[in-house]
Amino acid sequence: MTGPLGTPRVHHRRADSTNARARELAAAGAPHGTLVTAAEQTAGRGRQGRTWTAPAHRALLASLVLRAWPPLLPLAAAVAVAEVAGGASAIKWPNDVLLPGGRKVAGILVEGRPREGWMVLGIGLNVAVRPGDFPPELRDTAGTLGLEPADVEPVLAALLGGLERWLAAPPAAVLSAFRARDALAGREVAWADGRGRAAGVDDEGHLLVESAAGRVALDAGEVHLTRRA
Repeated sequence: MTGPLGTPRVHHRRADSTNARARELAAAGAPHGTLVTAAEQTAGRGRQGRTWTAPAHRALLASLVLRAWPPLLPLAAAVAVAEVAGGASAIKWPNDVLLPGGRKVAGILVEGRPREGWMVLGIGLNVAVRPGDFPPELRDTAGTLGLEPADVEPVLAALLGGLERWLAAPPAAVLSAFRARDALAGREVAWADGRGRAAGVDDEGHLLVESAAGRVALDAGEVHLTRRA
């Protein structure tokens, strides 16, 4: 990898999606580490096409252009975000970060064109969102760090430092850190093609599930908890 993460930086007061803007820059040749941030998003996206919404100046909304990346990129990024979110935070495979009690405080979206030599790592983290700011349908599941708008930039700086470390870390270290924060291990889960008990992640970062048909390894897709532990 060449160049630090976060340089150069493009900041928008208002953008449709930092990932969309970062993808455009990557396709145009932006260097490794290019950072796109926004004070507010109008069409932020999460996994499975969901919308990621947050009030202006109260969430960290950032996307990085990567020209080189580790095989376990989503897991490494999730570990970095979880560290910033706090020592007791957990990771719901593949890349949602949860506060104690299970509220989602951050989401990660990785997309790109590896054959063209780039990936975009998008992160949304509720730094200073107030509980009443969440739409009614998310108030029982969304979480926030409970900080102030002035804390968004320091949190971003801490996150970039964490990403520098974890994207360069050996796979064994990433897997160990992820497994220590695994929110699904031992829990009953369901996905599009079945259900079973989550049994951790394998060395390639796939979610292992013990199902009635035997052990399966999921490499993508949405997984839901079917009951609380």
